[in-house]
Amino acid sequence: MNLYTNKKRWKWALAVVALLIVGASLWYTNNLVKSVTEQEINQVKMWAAAMEQHAGMMKSTEEFFHKVSEQEQMRVDLLAHAYREVLDFSNDANTGIYLEIIKNNISIPLVITDDNGNIMFSNNLPDDQKEKKTFDADMRKAYSKFPPIKINPGFGQIQWLYYNESQIYTELKAVLEGMIDRFLSEITLNSVGAPVIITNAAGTKVLNFGNLDSVQMQDTAYVRRQLELMSAENDPLQIDFMNTGKATIYYRTTDLVEQMKYFPIIQIIVIALYLIIAYLLFSWARRSEQNQVWAGMAKETAHQLGTPISSLMGWVELLKMQEEPFAGTKEMEKDIERLQIVTDRFSKIGSVPVLEPTDVVPVVSDTMEYLQRRFSKKFEFDIQLPDHAVVIPLAPSLFRWVLENLTKNAVDAMGDHGKLALELTENAEEVVIDLSDTGKGIPKSQFKQVFNPGYTSKKRGWGLGLSLAKRIIEEYHKGKIFVKSSVLGQGTTFRIVLRKSV
Repeated sequence: MNLYTNKKRWKWALAVVALLIVGASLWYTNNLVKSVTEQEINQVKMWAAAMEQHAGMMKSTEEFFHKVSEQEQMRVDLLAHAYREVLDFSNDANTGIYLEIIKNNISIPLVITDDNGNIMFSNNLPDDQKEKKTFDADMRKAYSKFPPIKINPGFGQIQWLYYNESQIYTELKAVLEGMIDRFLSEITLNSVGAPVIITNAAGTKVLNFGNLDSVQMQDTAYVRRQLELMSAENDPLQIDFMNTGKATIYYRTTDLVEQMKYFPIIQIIVIALYLIIAYLLFSWARRSEQNQVWAGMAKETAHQLGTPISSLMGWVELLKMQEEPFAGTKEMEKDIERLQIVTDRFSKIGSVPVLEPTDVVPVVSDTMEYLQRRFSKKFEFDIQLPDHAVVIPLAPSLFRWVLENLTKNAVDAMGDHGKLALELTENAEEVVIDLSDTGKGIPKSQFKQVFNPGYTSKKRGWGLGLSLAKRIIEEYHKGKIFVKSSVLGQGTTFRIVLRKSV
């Protein structure tokens, strides 16, 4: 018993050490993941702050552009007024100032056509329009922003003055649109790789997105779920988005951080699986080695017993030949027969026995009767068996060995006197044998340990009896053997359950 008590203590000690190692590893890993997560969150927040500042700069640029646009509109209106005054022949006002305005126009494109659409005069046109002689549909579309000015030069002729935004204003507008596109790219394709969704102020329309699956973004439910996740993790950014009004930027940490949150859990599972597999493999190898050692020892014991048994049989025959036969000859023959049975049992260890249909009642009866004669009269045997045959698949010699081991352990547990009771019952599928004693009992914590090889409560002995009994019942007969009940100081009941068909 000391062997298994110490073994149990070592198991607990190793388990505690393993838990400490696993705990330290998980603590370090968790802190590492937490540190990386915090760094990435800080990077995302820095990016968000930069985008917010950039949005402010874009807003200032847009406001400046609007001011330029207003001034440009005033210039166009002034130029149009100058042409109107100069070309109005009914006006007697001094047109010198207006001619000066027209002369200084180097950026506002204008076209004067007759009533049939033929170009009479043009200035500051784009390269693709300079050679045109007719004011076609494309030019009408290009110059449709401002209403044309009707000119009456006299002689019954009508002319039209078309004008447009200045080339400088158009170039500035293109630059601003490029800045808007770059700003969108910087938001959606950010360097930190954070998933981003840009919506209108109400959050009902997606304007742009980045670092998200474009196919999944077609799914409204997926978009809604992403917006909820982003809102829960970070407060959305509200920005004045150029001339489209306010916009909202939703963002969250990268998928890598989300995956790293589950890394400690995965690590626990992997370590646990590794320890379980390693333990199972080690236990299997240990049991296999024990089985080989037991089989080898048993066969060697059977071989060693063969010689003295043969010698004893010869001495018994000599005793029979005497004129006055020895009174103990018959009992000696029974003991020699018993030794032969024991030798046969040991020789079968390590090989699978053949189970034959056998009436278990006489097997139990003969075995217990034999054992009762070998123990003191102070031990009372109470054997209760059915009065009819109970046939089950059985290896009789090995099953007798189980009964002998249980009986001897019971007698040892009772000391110098006590009562041993055996009861055999059956049902449609099983045979149940309960063997009880009035011994010192077994602690509940050791109900399973008593079947381990080497377990013994006695000062002498190998502690293999119950282990072999368990192997014979469970591995060879596919049954069960266990401690049904035990009370310290009152006794123990072992139960054997055998199938009627294997």
